[in-house]
Amino acid sequence: MEWLIEMSVVRREEDVEWQPHPSFKGLKVRYLLTKRDDGSDITCLLLMVPKGAEVPEHIHPDKVDMIYPLMGSGKQWVEDRGSFDLKKGMIVRIPMGKKHRTYDVTEDLVLFDIFSPATV
Repeated sequence: MEWLIEMSVVRREEDVEWQPHPSFKGLKVRYLLTKRDDGSDITCLLLMVPKGAEVPEHIHPDKVDMIYPLMGSGKQWVEDRGSFDLKKGMIVRIPMGKKHRTYDVTEDLVLFDIFSPATV
């Protein structure tokens, strides 16, 4: 029987470069943990949404999306929840298959975002 040995990952935020978001113009991401680079079953990233920008309505049909704002403010809409303020210190769990968007960003927003299972 073959055993899978997972490696621990220790990574500092400042050691990862911001890069353009692969789908949403004007947004930036820092991939902290990925299946591609780390063999992880989840993806952890930082998402930068500049003041005045937005994350358009979209859906993850087969992934749970967990959002934890680290700074900034805006509004979040989730299909089964409606709109609410998005601010530092709250957590948002978006179930698989629920439409959602981030908009009305009044201060640069940095989100710690976790996808399960991994997206990248």
